[in-house]
Amino acid sequence: MNQFNDTFLKACKGEQHDHVPVWYMRQAGRSQPEYREIKEKYSLFEITHDPELCAYVTKLPVDQYNNDAAILYKDIMTPLPALGVDVEIKSGIGPVIDNPIRTMHDVEKLGTIEPEKDVPYVLETIKLLRTQLSVPLISFGGAPFTLASYMIEGGPSKNYNKTKAFMYSQPEAWYLLMEKLGEMTITYVKSQIAAGAQAIQIFDSWVGALNVADYRTFVKPIMTKIFTALKEHNVPLIMFGVGASHLVNEWDDLPLDVVGLDWRLSIQEARDLGVIKTVQGNLDPAILLAPWNVIEERTKAILDQGLKNPNYIFNLGHGVFPEVNPATLKRLTAFVHDYTKNRV
Repeated sequence: MNQFNDTFLKACKGEQHDHVPVWYMRQAGRSQPEYREIKEKYSLFEITHDPELCAYVTKLPVDQYNNDAAILYKDIMTPLPALGVDVEIKSGIGPVIDNPIRTMHDVEKLGTIEPEKDVPYVLETIKLLRTQLSVPLISFGGAPFTLASYMIEGGPSKNYNKTKAFMYSQPEAWYLLMEKLGEMTITYVKSQIAAGAQAIQIFDSWVGALNVADYRTFVKPIMTKIFTALKEHNVPLIMFGVGASHLVNEWDDLPLDVVGLDWRLSIQEARDLGVIKTVQGNLDPAILLAPWNVIEERTKAILDQGLKNPNYIFNLGHGVFPEVNPATLKRLTAFVHDYTKNRV
């Protein structure tokens, strides 16, 4: 195995390193021809339940692009069946739940997770990857608001009206739901850390649907509890959401290490707002479909802002699109490494 590359971990912690580390959300999967070939034979469920196959999919982009970190191939919905949530990942739609939450009784019926019994394949994949990777392994969990939104809406939503109506009209049931999902997240993520995950990203993909006041009231308390519980394990903790630029100061205030930005807020704007933690992001993934000179120009602008502070990790502002050419991601990684070498 090659010498271990800990650049990503050092950047998370604000320690000295020699280039800006690179990884991409959804780097494992849809844009890779090898993955599409696998998907012709196996479903997401089957891949994630087969540790050797899942480890192969997770490691593939690191081998192809020379990224500074791997992120475990799985889905944020993975732990929900353990709670009694009937969820199916439908192609072209996303997670669909046939028994959506409507009442306090529905919340009270939710069970708890025992990771070694309920998701052993996740833990086995992590253990296997730790023997194969020469870069850090990031694992992840879904945040309570985003999980709750699927559980209440019954699937993806454009406006989260049902979720917010439940939150406003049944606050006691909402807080119990947050508590149950928070405890599940803590238990689930701790088991991944114990298995060998070296960093954790919490995806609150849809929390941008809330304003700051509602976030502080209905969501921030459980996020504080989650990150406080995970902090004792001394692995970098990352927060990311989409369309949530107005919440970056709230995230910076949480006991975490890295604030992930989507493409709507620049690195400099985040710093000007007072974000002092390590920042991760945030090239618009759509730009990866543009000519190389556009990609390079936009990337340089982001890197120049990120390089003003050593606490910076390059990533996209959301996940890789299926249409992106893998050769583009390989070239982009090399460009970031070369452009930032010895400039951090």
